[in-house]
Amino acid sequence: MLTLDTDITKISRVGAATAKKLKKIGIETAENLLFYFPFRYDDFSRLSKIEELKAGTSANIVGQIELIQNKRSFKRRMNITEALVSDESDTIKIIWFNQPFIAKTLRVGDNVSLAGKVEDDYGSFVMKSPAYEKIPQTPFIKGAIHTQGLVPNYHLTANLTNKQIRFLIKQVIGLADKIVDWLPEEIKKSAKLISLGEAIKKIHFPKNQDDINKAKRRLAFSELFLIQLQSQLLRRDGSQSVSEPIKFFEGETKKFVDGLLFKLTDSQRKAAWRILKDIEKEKPMSRLLEGDVGSGKTVVAAIAMFNVALNGKQAVLMAPTEILAKQHFESLCKMFARWDIKIGLVTRSDKKLNYELRIMNNGNIENKNEKNHNSLFIIHNSQIIIGTHALIQDVEFKNLALAVIDEQHRFGVEQRKALVEKSGDKKITPHLLSMTATPIPRSLALALYGDLDISIINEMPLGRKKILTKVVAEENREKAYNFIREEIKRGRQVFVICPLIDLSDKLGVKSVKEEFIKLDKKIFPEIKMGMLHGKMKSKEKEEIMGKFLAGEIKILVSTSVVEVGVDIPNASVIMIEGADRFGLAQLHQFRGRVGRSKHQSYCFLFTDNDSDQTIKRLNALVNCDDGFALAKMDLKFRGPGEVYGTLQKGFPELKIASLFDYELMKAAKEEAEKIIKKDASLNNWPELQVKIGEFERQTHLE
Repeated sequence: MLTLDTDITKISRVGAATAKKLKKIGIETAENLLFYFPFRYDDFSRLSKIEELKAGTSANIVGQIELIQNKRSFKRRMNITEALVSDESDTIKIIWFNQPFIAKTLRVGDNVSLAGKVEDDYGSFVMKSPAYEKIPQTPFIKGAIHTQGLVPNYHLTANLTNKQIRFLIKQVIGLADKIVDWLPEEIKKSAKLISLGEAIKKIHFPKNQDDINKAKRRLAFSELFLIQLQSQLLRRDGSQSVSEPIKFFEGETKKFVDGLLFKLTDSQRKAAWRILKDIEKEKPMSRLLEGDVGSGKTVVAAIAMFNVALNGKQAVLMAPTEILAKQHFESLCKMFARWDIKIGLVTRSDKKLNYELRIMNNGNIENKNEKNHNSLFIIHNSQIIIGTHALIQDVEFKNLALAVIDEQHRFGVEQRKALVEKSGDKKITPHLLSMTATPIPRSLALALYGDLDISIINEMPLGRKKILTKVVAEENREKAYNFIREEIKRGRQVFVICPLIDLSDKLGVKSVKEEFIKLDKKIFPEIKMGMLHGKMKSKEKEEIMGKFLAGEIKILVSTSVVEVGVDIPNASVIMIEGADRFGLAQLHQFRGRVGRSKHQSYCFLFTDNDSDQTIKRLNALVNCDDGFALAKMDLKFRGPGEVYGTLQKGFPELKIASLFDYELMKAAKEEAEKIIKKDASLNNWPELQVKIGEFERQTHLE
């Protein structure tokens, strides 16, 4: 007897090989099958007579097989299965390629339902490789799931077909009624939602478009509601907490800002002022600072950290990578060089803790490294501490008043919580400032981070020039290389980015090595080059980045480890290989590695995929430099998972919800607020309590 927990191998027609393929897409149980949703539907809801068919259209026909046979095409080097199918109106030729087993599955006299595209074959019609299924004599059969009605299509892996997925889901669809519907009845009634079991049945096997709409609305609401409920719980916890009020040192702050090498934009000033007013309160600040690549978020955070230091308290900045942490450390040391401030750096790599302390004192910088001091000394004697995950794994702070998290979406809720709980005083909750360059529309940010207030920097620093972006055809590659030579002669530097096919795929690293060898030995033998990728040891990475920053390395060949935050003002060209493998939002992040000074900068996009869709998508980057607009375009091209990297832990995975459905987000937020007001502990809704617990475990980084 099948249950929700039944292993996939116990379901009919699932052998070891098929089970392995299913596990690749996350299907291991019957319940996993039910929650593997289709991404589109073929509309075969209208049954056509053969005489009504038109070339270039998709159609569903039902008829009887008059003839079926296999042929060997020596010209094409393949097996061809040909059939003649008739109904009461006419006959049509059917062709399948390299599927000789069909001639054994279907026989003369069988009634079949066929769905596919109709083509003109020298004056007569033919259907090539249509979906098929054998049916009883009546054409309006119940249970035709591949060729009639609205037919679901699923994301697949190699050697797995939609037909297999549909067949398996059909076997377990009755179990949908056994799934616990954790959404309270009052919410379903208020938001006019169908039950979870009904939604799952309709999403897989809808009778009409209305079924699809109702199913999607319920499933999308569920996703957004969980995110909102989690956010409301965090906001509730925050409202009950007390923070250290940070006095605003107006005169000193003005002197600090006047001493910067650049002038703040109005957006930066407004964001900094809002943050300074927030941290003056005893209620903990929870704010998300959004800004496009290169918009100057770090200096806004620095103004807040500066005031924390003047109050005799500690501020911490946590970055997702060691490279970025080191860069923040160096840039903050420069900003605070004229002030009596102690800045520490803590990272963990190569299975050991690394730390460094710099004491700023009126332009004099004193280094204290691990030879003379331990991490506890660094932490307790620093007013500003920069670091990676090591900050929540290995240290306790003395009197932490402000936690700044860079690239917010890369850290899970639990990690953010763990950081703010290390204040040194269990009764005090530090203020929290999250920053992200990922272009998230305000409505989406409200949905994903409902516990955070939002500030947006929507201006670029003065004097920045627009980066000229071009899709470079293969025949113009040599021209691009010559252009790069000229830029290097002018004293500029260059990034070359190669795609990582998969985070665990060694081919990604290998491709970087191969590109480096090609450029170093054949194309630019006279130019000093470097290579960077995630498999390198931290000391190697630091050494390479140090040389690139110092100008010793002129061309850096790298993987996506330079995607976020790396600041090389002298770099004027970024050349991206396999650009079609990245989303527009990520390409925009890469592009932001150049154009960070007064020099005119360029972004060259290379691809070996010349499909219309690919070129259209890449040209969107050529014609637009607004990260928010690009993210919205990319959603249409690629889907939410590709745009925002939702498969990363720490960023909720949205299978159904649209990232731009503001009305549904608003409804989910309102219902979550009602629930929290009624029962902050969720004790009256045990199923909901279990679900939010599962959700929290899924969305934080281990």
